[in-house]
Amino acid sequence: MKEFPNVPNRIKCISEILPTRDTVELLSGKWKVLIILTLLAKGTSRFNELVSDIGTITPKMLSKELRDLEQNQLVSRTVKATVPVTVEYELTAHGRTLEPLIAAMRDWGNTHRARIAGRKGRLRAAKAA
Repeated sequence: MKEFPNVPNRIKCISEILPTRDTVELLSGKWKVLIILTLLAKGTSRFNELVSDIGTITPKMLSKELRDLEQNQLVSRTVKATVPVTVEYELTAHGRTLEPLIAAMRDWGNTHRARIAGRKGRLRAAKAA
Protein backbone atom coordinates (compact mmCIF):
# COMPACT_ATOMS: atom_id res chain seq x y z
CA MET A 1 0.00 0.00 0.00
CA LYS A 2 1.27 3.46 -0.91
CA GLU A 3 1.80 5.74 2.05
CA PHE A 4 1.22 9.48 1.97
CA PRO A 5 3.82 11.22 4.12
CA ASN A 6 1.81 14.44 4.43
CA VAL A 7 -1.70 13.09 5.09
CA PRO A 8 -3.12 16.21 6.80
CA ASN A 9 -2.28 18.38 3.76
CA ARG A 10 -3.76 15.78 1.42
CA ILE A 11 -6.98 15.66 3.45
CA LYS A 12 -7.17 19.47 3.48
CA CYS A 13 -6.65 19.57 -0.28
CA ILE A 14 -9.36 16.97 -0.89
CA SER A 15 -11.77 18.75 1.48
CA GLU A 16 -11.35 21.91 -0.61
CA ILE A 17 -11.48 20.21 -3.99
CA LEU A 18 -14.69 18.23 -3.47
CA PRO A 19 -17.10 21.13 -2.80
CA THR A 20 -15.45 23.17 -5.55
CA ARG A 21 -15.86 20.29 -7.97
CA ASP A 22 -19.53 19.98 -6.95
CA THR A 23 -20.07 23.68 -7.72
CA VAL A 24 -18.27 23.49 -11.06
CA GLU A 25 -20.30 20.42 -12.08
CA LEU A 26 -23.56 22.04 -10.99
CA LEU A 27 -22.88 25.18 -13.04
CA SER A 28 -21.07 23.42 -15.88
CA GLY A 29 -21.85 24.04 -19.47
CA LYS A 30 -22.43 27.13 -21.45
CA TRP A 31 -25.97 27.97 -20.35
CA LYS A 32 -26.64 27.48 -16.64
CA VAL A 33 -24.79 30.57 -15.45
CA LEU A 34 -26.48 32.66 -18.16
CA ILE A 35 -29.91 31.34 -17.15
CA ILE A 36 -29.22 32.15 -13.50
CA LEU A 37 -27.88 35.60 -14.42
CA THR A 38 -30.99 36.31 -16.49
CA LEU A 39 -33.29 35.26 -13.65
CA LEU A 40 -31.26 37.35 -11.18
CA ALA A 41 -31.59 40.40 -13.44
CA LYS A 42 -35.24 40.02 -14.47
CA GLY A 43 -36.84 37.93 -11.78
CA THR A 44 -39.67 35.62 -12.78
CA SER A 45 -39.64 34.86 -16.51
CA ARG A 46 -41.63 32.79 -18.95
CA PHE A 47 -39.92 30.14 -21.04
CA ASN A 48 -40.01 32.09 -24.32
CA GLU A 49 -38.76 35.23 -22.56
CA LEU A 50 -35.73 33.26 -21.41
CA VAL A 51 -35.11 31.96 -24.94
CA SER A 52 -35.27 35.52 -26.23
CA ASP A 53 -33.20 37.08 -23.44
CA ILE A 54 -30.41 34.51 -23.63
CA GLY A 55 -30.35 34.74 -27.40
CA THR A 56 -28.64 31.73 -28.90
CA ILE A 57 -29.96 28.92 -26.72
CA THR A 58 -32.35 26.46 -28.34
CA PRO A 59 -35.67 25.72 -26.64
CA LYS A 60 -34.64 22.07 -26.26
CA MET A 61 -31.41 23.01 -24.48
CA LEU A 62 -33.15 25.60 -22.29
CA SER A 63 -35.70 22.99 -21.26
CA LYS A 64 -32.94 20.53 -20.32
CA GLU A 65 -30.94 23.11 -18.37
CA LEU A 66 -34.03 24.38 -16.51
CA ARG A 67 -34.87 20.78 -15.50
CA ASP A 68 -31.33 20.34 -14.16
CA LEU A 69 -31.50 23.62 -12.25
CA GLU A 70 -34.93 22.70 -10.88
CA GLN A 71 -33.68 19.26 -9.80
CA ASN A 72 -30.85 20.97 -7.90
CA GLN A 73 -33.36 23.31 -6.21
CA LEU A 74 -31.95 26.46 -7.81
CA VAL A 75 -34.98 27.24 -9.99
CA SER A 76 -38.68 26.77 -9.36
CA ARG A 77 -41.25 26.17 -12.08
CA THR A 78 -44.83 27.39 -11.76
CA VAL A 79 -47.57 26.26 -14.13
CA LYS A 80 -50.56 28.60 -14.33
CA ALA A 81 -53.94 27.35 -15.50
CA THR A 82 -54.39 29.79 -18.34
CA VAL A 83 -55.26 29.18 -21.98
CA PRO A 84 -52.70 28.45 -23.26
CA VAL A 85 -50.90 27.19 -20.15
CA THR A 86 -48.36 29.67 -18.77
CA VAL A 87 -45.13 28.37 -17.27
CA GLU A 88 -42.92 30.70 -15.24
CA TYR A 89 -39.45 30.18 -13.83
CA GLU A 90 -37.76 31.93 -10.96
CA LEU A 91 -34.77 31.42 -8.74
CA THR A 92 -35.39 29.79 -5.40
CA ALA A 93 -33.95 31.34 -2.24
CA HIS A 94 -31.16 28.80 -2.55
CA GLY A 95 -30.58 29.80 -6.19
CA ARG A 96 -30.33 33.47 -5.21
CA THR A 97 -27.40 32.60 -2.94
CA LEU A 98 -25.37 32.25 -6.16
CA GLU A 99 -25.66 36.00 -6.82
CA PRO A 100 -22.28 36.95 -5.27
CA LEU A 101 -20.56 34.15 -7.19
CA ILE A 102 -22.18 35.14 -10.51
CA ALA A 103 -21.45 38.84 -9.86
CA ALA A 104 -17.80 38.02 -9.14
CA MET A 105 -17.62 36.05 -12.40
CA ARG A 106 -19.18 38.95 -14.31
CA ASP A 107 -16.81 41.48 -12.73
CA TRP A 108 -13.79 39.30 -13.42
CA GLY A 109 -14.96 38.89 -17.02
CA ASN A 110 -15.25 42.66 -17.46
CA THR A 111 -11.75 43.16 -16.08
CA HIS A 112 -10.36 40.38 -18.23
CA ARG A 113 -12.02 41.72 -21.39
CA ALA A 114 -10.61 45.18 -20.69
CA ARG A 115 -7.16 43.78 -20.07
CA ILE A 116 -7.14 41.67 -23.22
CA ALA A 117 -8.68 44.35 -25.42
CA GLY A 118 -6.66 47.15 -23.84
CA ARG A 119 -9.80 49.18 -23.12
CA LYS A 120 -9.61 49.60 -19.33
CA GLY A 121 -10.44 53.30 -19.33
CA ARG A 122 -13.50 53.00 -21.55
CA LEU A 123 -15.01 50.19 -19.47
CA ARG A 124 -14.45 52.08 -16.20
CA ALA A 125 -16.23 55.13 -17.59
CA ALA A 126 -19.17 53.02 -18.76
CA LYS A 127 -19.34 51.22 -15.41
CA ALA A 128 -19.37 54.51 -13.47
CA ALA A 129 -22.24 55.90 -15.56
